[in-house]
Amino acid sequence: MAEPLLRALTRVRGLVLDDAGLVRAVASGKQKGRTPRWRRVELRYVDLKAGRHLQVTAYDETQAHTSNHVVGEVARDAVDALLDEPFGNWHVETTQETVQVRVTKKLEAMVHVSAPASVVEDREHDRKKPRLLPEDDPVLRTLGISDERGKVKPSRQAKYRQVEEFLRALGTALDDAKLPTDRPVRVVDLGCGNAYLTFAAHRYLTAVRGLDITMTGVDVKAQSFAHNTAIADELGVSIDFVQAPISATALDEPPDVVLALHACDTATDDALAAAVAWDAALVLAAPCCHHDVAAQLRRAPTPAPYTMLTRHGILRERFADTLTDAFRAAVLRLVGYRVDVVEFVESKHTPRNTLVRATRTGAAPKPAARAELEQLISTWGVRPKLAELLRDRLG
Repeated sequence: MAEPLLRALTRVRGLVLDDAGLVRAVASGKQKGRTPRWRRVELRYVDLKAGRHLQVTAYDETQAHTSNHVVGEVARDAVDALLDEPFGNWHVETTQETVQVRVTKKLEAMVHVSAPASVVEDREHDRKKPRLLPEDDPVLRTLGISDERGKVKPSRQAKYRQVEEFLRALGTALDDAKLPTDRPVRVVDLGCGNAYLTFAAHRYLTAVRGLDITMTGVDVKAQSFAHNTAIADELGVSIDFVQAPISATALDEPPDVVLALHACDTATDDALAAAVAWDAALVLAAPCCHHDVAAQLRRAPTPAPYTMLTRHGILRERFADTLTDAFRAAVLRLVGYRVDVVEFVESKHTPRNTLVRATRTGAAPKPAARAELEQLISTWGVRPKLAELLRDRLG
């Protein structure tokens, strides 16, 4: 049920100013017809030599701005100033509970309260990141990442770090996305393989974030379908698995969140095109392999003065990776998404560590952005697969 916005924000204020109980608070999004100064703000307490401070990290479109406010009147003033901003969402994690506030179009508040997230409170200024899924989580044990004692297996440390960092990126993206509040959030994982990230994301979204979700995993392999269905039954979780190519995936209802982690080559383009066709609010894709553009670069003459970029095979392959993801980001911007391309895990854990994160805004593209993409395509003489798949949307 909706409640007065002022009442909800007063509750948020009390939780954020509790320097003994606050773990983390995030403000994001915008209210109808108004835009806050910052795209996103994160708050937590840190212990400095001068005592405990409220640390505020505010993000604009290009960078982060961090400031520290001593506990007391200074911190209260900083919090009050942020509460006056027209943010559309507040997510507050404390040692006792997790409170999520979403502002409706009528400027009322939808408040959801759940158990605290499985994180460890840390006041160190240069702290280690808290674990979103503890090592002894039943999902990690069932997936074979952790052993019977609840410890991550030495051979699975890289997989565990990959899962953790993906969930961290997912959590950050969720704070910015416009997701429904009147029904379950629909999530689909395209090209899910053995569904490590499907099960981890389901666990995080339900048990940690307290969201009501429906989840579907899609993969073309019969082995994956049988394996993942058996794991879901063993865990007792409700996840639907579908055996189908990404390009032929048909869902009863369009999803709000689309995941595509390590779909090979143009399968990533198929996943991104499907997400756009569904008007998904949030898309997270970690591309794998970039053979299509690499092959085109081998056939096409390299424009001057860039011959040194493609003369050596290893450099040409790496450049193809970069060019492919640049094309994908540009196309997504032209069809109404805000796009970030980031490294979501260190390369020592997996070389496939680029994450394309797209949040639907519906904003019309700038003419300069279209001209930039067309010039890049013309210069290199290649045909990016995503642009072909979304030809109708691109006009």
